Amino acid sequence: MREAGRILAECHQGIARLIGPGITTLEIDRFVESFLAERGATPEQKGYRGFPFATCASVNDVVCHGFPNDRKLQAGDIVTIDIVVNKNGWLADSAWSYRVGKVGPDAEKLLQTTEKALDAGIAQAYPGSKIGDIGYAVQRVATAANVGIVRALIGHGIGRSMHEPPDVPNFGRPKSGVTLRPGMVITIEPIFTGGDTGAVLWEDDGWTIRSADGSLGAHYEHTLAITEDGPLVLTK
Repeated sequence: MREAGRILAECHQGIARLIGPGITTLEIDRFVESFLAERGATPEQKGYRGFPFATCASVNDVVCHGFPNDRKLQAGDIVTIDIVVNKNGWLADSAWSYRVGKVGPDAEKLLQTTEKALDAGIAQAYPGSKIGDIGYAVQRVATAANVGIVRALIGHGIGRSMHEPPDVPNFGRPKSGVTLRPGMVITIEPIFTGGDTGAVLWEDDGWTIRSADGSLGAHYEHTLAITEDGPLVLTK
């Protein structure tokens, strides 16, 4: 999983260099598929329950699971690219929200808040901590900034399958839920909206999820291992 995570981190570095006004999410998707193939890896979500692409590409009010398309990104957009890498049967999962050129103050606040929440959640991922400690840390960041938590979308365990126990919600009570133990591997992935409800709607394609109020969405995710010394981020 370290190897899958390293490839995924390098892929996101490549995406960061590509992102800018004029590129399409379909071009980014093709880049990712080629990048992984050159390293003997595959995009795990392609074909998962019929999902047709190597990436989830979510622009502006699409908060998750967006389909790549041929619309050119414009300055001021934000776009989240979510990828699961399979290397020799072991998986790593990471999403990142990117600024397209300079973004407005509301977008900037949302992006900074969501990334801060990811860091707060990771800081709780020590042996003996509870899943609720992670969720509570993420929730506190969202509440303080008055942004919405998309409660329907959560982190998860990961290994040879994309989604394994335990669930890792972005809200919770301290000292509640599953106890973290060395050797566990989980994703932490706050998904927030600019509107304070966090309510979302599924589109007819069965995948694309938009904010119900039309506000921007942001999504940051790392895969991390629980070690005796604390969290080891595999996708950094």
